Formats: sequence, structure tokens, C-alpha cells
Amino acid sequence: MNTSVCDQPGLPVAGDLRAVMAGKVVMAGQDAYAGVRQIWNGAVDHQPAVIALCETAEDVQAAMHIARKHDFPLSVRGGGHDWAGRALRHHGLVIDLTRMRQVDVDVSRRVATVAGGATAADVSAAAVPHGLAAVTGNVGAVGMAGFLLAGGYGPLTTRFGLAIDNLLGAEVVLANGRRVWADASQNADLFWALRGGGGNFGVITSMRIRLHEVPEILAGFILFPWSQACEVLRGHAEIMSGAPDELSVLAGEFTGPDGNPVLFLGPIWTGERAAGEKHIGCLESLGKPTLSQVGPMRLAQLLGLYDAQVMNGRHYALRTRWLADLTPDIISAVTAAGAARTSPLSMIALHHFHGAGTRIAPDATAFSMRRSHFMMEIIAAWEPTSVVEAEIHRQWMSDLSATLAPHALPGGYANFLGPDCHDQIADAYGDNARRLCKGKQKYDPDNVFSSAIPLPDLSLPNQNTKRVDLEVTI
Repeated sequence: MNTSVCDQPGLPVAGDLRAVMAGKVVMAGQDAYAGVRQIWNGAVDHQPAVIALCETAEDVQAAMHIARKHDFPLSVRGGGHDWAGRALRHHGLVIDLTRMRQVDVDVSRRVATVAGGATAADVSAAAVPHGLAAVTGNVGAVGMAGFLLAGGYGPLTTRFGLAIDNLLGAEVVLANGRRVWADASQNADLFWALRGGGGNFGVITSMRIRLHEVPEILAGFILFPWSQACEVLRGHAEIMSGAPDELSVLAGEFTGPDGNPVLFLGPIWTGERAAGEKHIGCLESLGKPTLSQVGPMRLAQLLGLYDAQVMNGRHYALRTRWLADLTPDIISAVTAAGAARTSPLSMIALHHFHGAGTRIAPDATAFSMRRSHFMMEIIAAWEPTSVVEAEIHRQWMSDLSATLAPHALPGGYANFLGPDCHDQIADAYGDNARRLCKGKQKYDPDNVFSSAIPLPDLSLPNQNTKRVDLEVTI
């Protein structure tokens, strides 16, 4: 390589890291770089200067100290599943936790100690042999820390609350390099902020989460022709308005086996089997299914059901909306958008939030949306070979989001908000925004973790949240 030191601004950072880290340090231009830089969304073209493959909390502390010493911008990578690519700091340092995936289960206490880079699949693999389960997302490859810190909707949320409601404590490396423990009794204000405020306050190197006894679930898919979408969605909304905690349903649209759009219902039942079969029968009776495959399975199997819809390397863009209910106008907009998809890989997903999480006070955690609602994902997806059509697919996504805006609740799920979603960011934390921003000033006054999910800027008129340091290029 004939690149001069001047052309490699990360060289002093990498040199200092290599002198003190147990893990490996990779720079742009090295053979290993392309592999370690890869994340879920292939549309993200961020090119970090240095990637620190941390193996210990001490490695994380070293990376933090050295980044501050050189005034070098940084980001933190857990699972790398954030659609906006915030795990990769363009021309900066990535504190990569993907080698820190240890999960230890205390069966008697029903507690898992989870390293900062562990995925949902790692946690499930450790817990399931003991008949235990954690509140995870729907996809096994998603990093637990990043998923949890913003809230954490998942198949077990209705029964056991959001992922943050099951966080017992966390080891955090702060912006000044100090390593602290945060729980209900130690650094309680930090613990509050972690539960919904995302990665704005430090690097989670380890956390303790509550596990639950869930030896078996009923789960699977019920597929309906798209021509029945209006009728099925109306019935689905009615059922979910009175659904018990044990019933969770992921609903939406994707491409069926014949290449046409289908409406899917993905029920998850965590209670007594006979009662669950009755509830699933009610869902099947909402229309005339073309396929119904629902049966007993373990959570580890459930985490693989959606793998085909979220393949690594595809190009993705995403918008999200909170919806109080599925009104006729919303159903009409969703069915029209489903029929007009510009890519067969794009999809719409609806998570219904009810049950245990709604019985927690809005100010108990930084995540404040505690009322019953639907959380919608509008996911534009396309193969890397169709780059020319990328803007068309993004426009489809943006158009549906804009159509739903007048019917939506203020804000949106922070984990899915892009840095340009200014109005939604302003309302994403409700009345908790001021306290959250006060915590940011205390724990990260220099905004070292500026690549994390966005927080409102309360100093701007009407809470307009323009954050130039969060620019995303995809």
C-alpha cells in the first residue's frame, strides 16, 4: 500500500489501540476491512477509518480513551442491524462489540448476564435449554443491547413487557472512559435513561436481564390473499383491542410463495395450549387463509421464521409510525400501498402493543409510549443490483408514511427513526424528553455518542431536531 500517513487520519489512533488492546484493530485498506465493516443494510456506504474489535470491557475503555485523546469521532457496533447504519462512523472509529457475545444463565434466579455484542439468538440459545426465554425481537441476528436500549418490541412483549422492562442492570463505559454499574439503586438516573434513550449515554459492555419460564409457545404464519386485506385487518384490530397478555400477533404484508403480496398474521401464544388454539382459530376465521401453519415451537425456532425477509446485504430504508388503532383510513392506505409496492422485497409490519408494558407508568423509563397502540414498520427493500430504482423504493416508503401522518400518534419508535425524521424525533419521548436531555448533558456533555439514535434538541424552536452530526448516506 502506497498511502501516506496524511492520507490515513486514523493511523495514530490505530497505533495507540494496537499497543493496549487485547482485540484486533483493522484499518481501511487492509484485507480484513471489507468483512468486518459489513452490516445488515447493504445500502449503507459509511467507511470508518478504524475498527476496534473489542474482546473485553478494558478494550472498550481503551478505545474510548484513545478516541478522546485524538478527538476522533466514534460509533458503537453491537449487532449492526440498525437500518440507518449508525454502527459505522464515517471516517471515524468503530468500537465493535461483535466478539463480546458471552451469555451466562443463572437458572435459579432466572437471570442472564449478557455481553454487549450478544445477539437475540445467543441469548435464546443459552436460555432455552433451561425452559427459559428473554424478551427479544423477532430476528435472531439483532444485537440485544441496541434492541433493548430504545425499548424493545418483541414476541413476548405483551406477556412480559418491553425488553427495557426486563433490564435489571448494566455495566456502562461512559464518554470519559469510566466503567460504572447502573441499576435501580446505583446510578439510578443513568439506569432510567438507558431504558429507552438508546446508546446516547455510554457503551453497554454487559447487562443483566430477567428471564421467564416459557417452555413452549404456539406460533407460525397465517396467510391471506391481499384481496382480503381490508376485511382481515379490520377483524385483527378488533381482536387485538381485547387480546389477553398471552397473545401477541405480528401482522402485515410481504410477498407470498406465488410472488404476489399477501397479508400475514404471525400469532405467538405463550399460555395454555387449548386456550391458544381457540384464539388462533379466531384469527384464521377472519378470512379464507391460503396457508395456516401454526403449532408448538420453542422461541429459538420463532427467531428464524423471518430470516428470509431480513437477509444481510440487501438494501433497506425504513419509516415508522405509532397508530392508536387501525381506522378505516389507515387500513385503506395500507392496502393501497401494499398493492402498489415498487419492490417485491418491501414489506409492512404491524406490532400490537398491549398487556404488561401498558401497566408501567410513562415516566418510569425513558420510553414513554405506554398506551395500547400499533407500532408500524414500513420497510423498503431491494437487491443491490437495482440501485437505479432505489429512489423509487424509498419514495414508496415515504409516501405511505406521509399518508399515515395525519392519522398517527405523535412521535415514533426511536430505534427506527432516521436522523431526518425531525418532527417525529421531537415527540418520540413525550414528557420524558427534558429529563432525558438533562441526563445527556450530565453523562455525555460533549456529545461523544452523537451517532446514536437521535434525541430532541430542546434548545431549538418547536423542538426541531436538526442534528448535522447524524447525517446518514445510503
